[in-house]
Amino acid sequence: MSSSSLIDPVVIPLVDGPRNELEGERPDRQFTVVHRPELHVWRVDAARARVLLYAGGGYTRIVYDKEGPEVAAWLNGLGIEVNLLIHRLPGADDGKGGRYPKGIALEDGMLALDHLAGAQSDLPLFHFGLSSGGHLAGVMACQPHRLKAAGALICYAPINANHRAHKFPEDKPDYPPLEKQDFYDAWPIGLAEHPHGLPKVPVFLAYAAHDRSVPLQHALNYVGTAAALGLDVDLHVFADAPHGFALRSLNGTQAAWPGLAGDWMRRKADLAGPV
Repeated sequence: MSSSSLIDPVVIPLVDGPRNELEGERPDRQFTVVHRPELHVWRVDAARARVLLYAGGGYTRIVYDKEGPEVAAWLNGLGIEVNLLIHRLPGADDGKGGRYPKGIALEDGMLALDHLAGAQSDLPLFHFGLSSGGHLAGVMACQPHRLKAAGALICYAPINANHRAHKFPEDKPDYPPLEKQDFYDAWPIGLAEHPHGLPKVPVFLAYAAHDRSVPLQHALNYVGTAAALGLDVDLHVFADAPHGFALRSLNGTQAAWPGLAGDWMRRKADLAGPV
C-alpha cells in the first residue's frame, strides 16, 4: 500500500497552537516548520500492537511521506496502529524570538507517551524510527515512563558516532545548529561509557553497509556494547542498501528487512500468528 492510497490520519495536537503545514508534493512532502507537536494516527480494526513512529530529516526537517505514511501503510497491513510524532526541531526558530532547545524533540516524545498512556490501551508498544528518527527512537527507549515499550526498531540512524567525543570519521565537523549537535552529545545511544543511553528494551537495528551519510560504525559501536553487557540487540546489515532505503529502495537483500522487522515484533510482544 502506498502513502497515496492510505486514508488521511487523525491529527492529535499535543499542545495548543495552529496546525503544522506540509510543504511540497506527494510523495515527497515534508515539515520544515513545526510549532506544535502532533500525533498523526492511523488506526486499524482489531489492532494487535501499536507503534510510536519517528521519521527522519536530520532534526532540521521531518521527511513525511517516505518515512511516515508509507511506513504506516505497511504497519497497518500487519494489524499495527501507527502514531507518527511530528516534533519540534532543536535550534529552529520558536516563533517567539528564540530557538527551541536541544531537548525539544525528547520533550515532545514524552508528551506523546503521556497521551498514549492516557488512552488506556493494553496493546504492546514499539518505538520505531528511521534516520534521525531512529536516534530519537533510541532516546525514547531509554526514558522511564509508566507506559513500557516492548522494544525499539532503529533503521540507518546516527545513534552515537555524531557525538563530539566519539565521531566517526574523526574529522567530521559539528552539525549545525548548535542545539542539534548538543542533543547528539547529550544522548549517544549504545555506548557503554554513557549508560543513560542504553535502552532497557530489546532493539532491532537495520543498516546499510556502505552508508556514507550514517556510517555502519554507529551500529557496530552498539553491538559491541551489547555483546559486552548482554543486551538484547539484533543487527541486520545490507550490502547494497542506500541510506534512507525505507520501503522505496528494496532492490537488494534489504528487501528482507520489513519481514524481519515484523517477525521480530511478533516475537518480542508474543503476538499470536504472523505479523
